[in-house]
Amino acid sequence: MSFNWENKLSKRVEAIPPSGIRKFFDIVQTMPDAISLGVGEPDFVTPWHIRESAIESIRSGETAYTSNAGAPKLREAISKYMKKRFDLEYALNQIIVTVGASEAIDLALRAIIEPGDEVIIPDPSYVSYMPNVTLVNGVSVPVPTKAENDFRITAEEIEKAITPKTKAIIMPYPNNPTGAIMGKSHLEEVAKVIIKHDLVVISDEIYAELTYGQKHVSIASVDGMKERTIVINGFSKAFAMTGWRLGFVCAPDEVAKEMLKIHQYVIMCASTMSQAAALEALNKGFEDNYADIEHMHDDYNMRRRVIYRSLNDMGLASFEPKGAFYIFPCIKSTGLTSEEFAQRLLKEQHVAVVPGTAFGPSGEGFVRCSYASSLKNINEAMARIKKFLENLNA
Repeated sequence: MSFNWENKLSKRVEAIPPSGIRKFFDIVQTMPDAISLGVGEPDFVTPWHIRESAIESIRSGETAYTSNAGAPKLREAISKYMKKRFDLEYALNQIIVTVGASEAIDLALRAIIEPGDEVIIPDPSYVSYMPNVTLVNGVSVPVPTKAENDFRITAEEIEKAITPKTKAIIMPYPNNPTGAIMGKSHLEEVAKVIIKHDLVVISDEIYAELTYGQKHVSIASVDGMKERTIVINGFSKAFAMTGWRLGFVCAPDEVAKEMLKIHQYVIMCASTMSQAAALEALNKGFEDNYADIEHMHDDYNMRRRVIYRSLNDMGLASFEPKGAFYIFPCIKSTGLTSEEFAQRLLKEQHVAVVPGTAFGPSGEGFVRCSYASSLKNINEAMARIKKFLENLNA
């Protein structure tokens, strides 16, 4: 007789839907001629000097655990990087090297959330936030953001969402999927509400190096905010190191200590070889003023302008993204839902985009397109989308 799992599984986990991004990515794998604008992964290969440093670390026999929080030399390099790029100072004991920024998000929520605590999340946002809140028995409170406001969350909207149970707010800027950013003046207004209500901030800044026309400002740099902010960053996006699975978190002593405790028991430490690669990425960056980042940033910026112009020219009104490598065109004019648009586009023209609803209810009427793909692919995808729209109109 076969074992019955039906009453053995966590109902909380069963209730979480699978990722709306991966569903389309998996279908793309079965279509040889498909063009994917779906997955947010740089199409650049990790620079050779970074790969070489990992190879050399293996050759040298550096295959043991590092300290739980990460190799001291790497944490020292992260400290210097945060000071140089974002004017934020962190001691080594305030930095934890994690398995991607995703682990850092999980650690932050586990360290602060009690059952029933509410977490404000701008909507739309990265697909992992709400499921992660659910997994720690918290309650997600999505706050809709609007294209007419450049998809920024406002102080007024946060104020309206706060209840006696509100403990934290996730600030995901530059934003995935919209490409929105928050300037210093916007952050200062938001900070007043956060301080007034004594909230914790989880600031996901994984796209901090990818802003266009304006340098990234961390909310932790605003007066009164560093002591209540957990800053999350990593190497996946800016250094084209997605598969290395390496991120980091910078946080005040009190919460860093608790996050490290969870990390010790669940992970032990991040990959030693990946840490060697990350150390090389930062050390070389100090020497050549982050030439690797600048090269990729400039290329993304060119693609951003091309895809923005193309989508608007074909009648898909698009907010001009100011950060990350995504654009979030409105598809309401087609009469299709986000899911219908994405499914039909993939089936009829073999172009993969992600329905806006994968990122929250406010994503309905939009789709996410990633321009972390070659210009050749982007141009071909734009031609196919234009043909798809022409067929719809016909």
